[in-house]
Amino acid sequence: MQDIRNIVVLTGAGISAESGIATFRGPGGLWEGHRVEDVCTPEALAADPELVHRFYDLRREALATVEPNAAHNALARLDAGWEGELLIVTQNVDDLHERAGATRMLHMHGELLSALCAVCGAREAWADSLPEGATCAACGSGALRPDIVFFGEMPYQMERIEAALAKADLFVSIGTSGAVYPAAGFVQTAAYHGARTLELNLDPSMGSVFFEQTRIGAAGVLVPSWVDEVLGR
Repeated sequence: MQDIRNIVVLTGAGISAESGIATFRGPGGLWEGHRVEDVCTPEALAADPELVHRFYDLRREALATVEPNAAHNALARLDAGWEGELLIVTQNVDDLHERAGATRMLHMHGELLSALCAVCGAREAWADSLPEGATCAACGSGALRPDIVFFGEMPYQMERIEAALAKADLFVSIGTSGAVYPAAGFVQTAAYHGARTLELNLDPSMGSVFFEQTRIGAAGVLVPSWVDEVLGR
């Protein structure tokens, strides 16, 4: 690891599944009983705001019943101990990375514990239920919605992510399906700029072919082991 200075880590639903948060695409997954089009598109919000708000209220409420697992804790340990640059990019909308102690991170697909104003674009912390018509503290409009990047919308902080990938020495993907873009393309971007690439996943992802190395197993086992390697323990 002597030549590794800058690390970018991408995490997906698989890292939180071991904490009890249902995965996006697995059997019995998050969207069971609801088509994606019914709860995660701008059109769905316009057509049935009550359903969409209730759906995310339930997801927000469920966060109180889960805790960070060994993989989240290991990445927080990496965050605290790595002297080079580090960016943890999560596709997850839960707060388990933060609760574990990670700070050098961002949520590219939004956050359950946040509300977004559809009028002025302001974002504010929101831990309770979010009723339709809730008022924005910044502009006063009754247009708050879940701060979730819906399908067809641009993920957050893409310029920062692309800049980090361009100078990464190592890109690591943890618990992702490799099916959702633009995140699925990060491995190719990182490799193009010369980074080593590693996948840690329960099963090979749709993008496994693009990684130099894939390790198969539970995130709670693989991630702590890898972090020990990186920190020289």
